Amino acid sequence: MTAEKGAATARKDTVTDQRTAPQRDGSEPLRPSDHVDADEAIAQPALGFVGWLRWGWRQLTSMRTALVLLLLLAIAAVPGSIFPQRMANPNGVTQWERDNPDLFPVLDALQLFDVYQSAWFSAIYILLFVSLIGCILPRTKHHAKALRTKPPRTPARLARLDDFREDRIAAEDPEAEAAHAVDLAAAQLKAQGYRVERYDGRGAFSVSAERGYLRETGNLVFHASLVGVLLTVGIGGGFAYTGQRVVVEGTTFVNSLLDYSSMNRGRFVSEAALTPYSMRLDSFDVTYQEYGGPGSGQAGDFSANVTVTHPDGSTSEDAVRVNHPLQLEGDAIYLLGNGYAPTITVRNPEGEVVYRDSVPFLPQDTAMTSTGVVKVPDGLSEQLGLVGFFYPTQVPLDTGAFASAYGDLLNPMLTLNVYAGDLGIDDGTPRSVYALDVTGLEQLTGGDTGVDSIELAPGDTADLPNGMGTITFEDETPEGTDPALGYTESVKRFVSLQIHHDPSALGVLVFAVLATLGLLVALFVPRRRMWVKATPDGDGVRLEYAALARGEDPALADAVEQLRAKHRAALDD
Repeated sequence: MTAEKGAATARKDTVTDQRTAPQRDGSEPLRPSDHVDADEAIAQPALGFVGWLRWGWRQLTSMRTALVLLLLLAIAAVPGSIFPQRMANPNGVTQWERDNPDLFPVLDALQLFDVYQSAWFSAIYILLFVSLIGCILPRTKHHAKALRTKPPRTPARLARLDDFREDRIAAEDPEAEAAHAVDLAAAQLKAQGYRVERYDGRGAFSVSAERGYLRETGNLVFHASLVGVLLTVGIGGGFAYTGQRVVVEGTTFVNSLLDYSSMNRGRFVSEAALTPYSMRLDSFDVTYQEYGGPGSGQAGDFSANVTVTHPDGSTSEDAVRVNHPLQLEGDAIYLLGNGYAPTITVRNPEGEVVYRDSVPFLPQDTAMTSTGVVKVPDGLSEQLGLVGFFYPTQVPLDTGAFASAYGDLLNPMLTLNVYAGDLGIDDGTPRSVYALDVTGLEQLTGGDTGVDSIELAPGDTADLPNGMGTITFEDETPEGTDPALGYTESVKRFVSLQIHHDPSALGVLVFAVLATLGLLVALFVPRRRMWVKATPDGDGVRLEYAALARGEDPALADAVEQLRAKHRAALDD
């Protein structure tokens, strides 16, 4: 007994030694040849250039990256609503530069005044475009394959599913009744929009049904529509243009590049792309709350009444109103602003007219206190620049200055300060018509000169300093107007119009609607699989109902119960 025990122990030790002793070649017999101990470094294969490209492509085309880029695009668009953009509001950019001369160069270098054409916005835009395409294509291929695939086979044990119902019916011929029950269930499921497939065998009859692939279709339509919006905006922007024009009553605007005050056009817009129509501003109507009453001076409805000459030579009358743009030959014409344009005439000492124009004065407050600049480059002994204020309803202040108390023409007055010298026009440098650089000019009236500023009411004429001539504030009141109306029509009005042409607007609308519909379908269409199984059992048939959802579906249990109730009711009938 002792000898046998010792022999067994010896054999055990021998086996242990064989398991632990290293082989002659240095490896251990029961470990794989590629075994790595914990204290040894793991040698990972190098990805290489192609491997890194594949890794980067997978990261870029993931849905997580697409969502992050979409969020970044929304954030990147925020500066476009904070700072004026050159394409939509060039005058606002000029005013911002004038108000912030030190900060403007920094922000302009960051392209914050050209957000939607900036390099960083375009980079986000293009990356999102590529990410969405790389995400949509494989999903579309997989979805097309799934649509051609039959519903899966009925599980052997439906009772294991959470949403399960069981019933039993009596039958004289259990096998025939079971087949009939499954046929009836298949017809009911098909009527509810399920794809069905019969799976009979092993003593049971069953039908497998599924629906909800429209959910993935809606998801793909949503993402494809986003790509459509990006493409439409990107390509359509090359054929779009936006221009601004100030039009004074009685003058005509011609839709050509030379007649715009400012113009931003896409890279594909040629000079011949603009439709040759013209528009004459006949009058500008505005209503104000009665002076001295509640809400005094508050402006009501604005209407720029125009006569349009179409390319075929026909004419029509129309109006441009706030929030009601005029649609004309594919262009949308918006009313951006309005103001007064006093007609000023300058004569030399001999009485000859050297300057006459209706000059737009830009409003500065709700009472239409306005500022403007008059530049007289020729016809006098020196070039003159006049900086003035226009007050529709002038009232004196305690300081000796003036202010406007009302936006309508109740007591209009024009005040002007005169500067003489080189206006900087002859050297070809572009100059704003709404600003005067007084550097190097001699001030002749107002300020510290000791000479009063020129003050004019409609119809008045005053002498210019140093015997240089005269200046007249013309009264534009039409002949035959009732004098009791006062100064109602003594000064012309002007309107600031924006002409916008964007052929991509319809495409963006279509894709936006498709994206909304696709998102609604993806959110509210459930993805479900249903099974009905009938098994002959003695003198009856055992019916099993089960369902499985992809994702959360709180109505799944009710759907199973409704299917069972409807199926049993049909069987009973």
